[in-house]
Amino acid sequence: MASSKLRNSCSFLNVLLSFLNFILFILSAASLAPTILIKMPPTSLAFAFLMVSCISLLSSFIGFYSHLTHFCYITHISLLIASSIAQLFGILALFTKEKLSLSMLKSPRDPREAKLLVRLECGILMAMFVMQLGVLTLTCAVHSCWLREYEGLEAEREETAKKRRQKIARVQEESMANAAKIAEIKGKEFDEKMKNKYGQWMK
Repeated sequence: MASSKLRNSCSFLNVLLSFLNFILFILSAASLAPTILIKMPPTSLAFAFLMVSCISLLSSFIGFYSHLTHFCYITHISLLIASSIAQLFGILALFTKEKLSLSMLKSPRDPREAKLLVRLECGILMAMFVMQLGVLTLTCAVHSCWLREYEGLEAEREETAKKRRQKIARVQEESMANAAKIAEIKGKEFDEKMKNKYGQWMK
C-alpha cells in the first residue's frame, strides 16, 4: 500500500518535472532571440547572455535525459545551480543597470527598440530563474523519491529472499525429521524381525 502511494506520488512529480523542463526549454530558446536581435555579432555582454541561455537549454536537455534514464543527476543539478546563478546576475545587471547594459550591448537599433528588447530579455530571464528554481526543487524531490522507491524494492527483495530461505530451511528440517522417522521405523521393523527370527531359533 505504501509502495503504491510512493509510486503514484513519484509519477505525479515526474509528470510535473517534465512539464516544467519543457517550459524551461521553451523559455531558454526564446531568451536567445532578444539578445540576437539587439546586435549581431554580439558584444561580450550579449555573448554572456547567450551563454546563460545555452546553459539553460543544456540543463533542460539533460533534465529530460536524466528523467528518462535516472542518470546524470549530479550533472543536472550542477548545471541548474550554475544556470540559476548566471540568470540571477543577468537579471540584476539588466534590471538595476539598464542604461549601462544598453551601452555595453552597443545596439545599432533605435534606443526605444533596444530598451524594449533588453526589458524583454530581463523578463524572460526572470521567468527562467523562477522556472529553474522549480525544476531544481522538483529534481531533488524526484531523486529522493527514486531513492525511497529503490530502498523499498531492496527491502522487498530482502524480505522475499528471507522468506525463501526460511521456507527452504523448514523444508529441510521437515525432510530431515521425516528421514529420521523413516529410519526409526525401519530400525523398529528390523528389531522386530530379529526378535522374531532369533526368538524362533531359541525355541
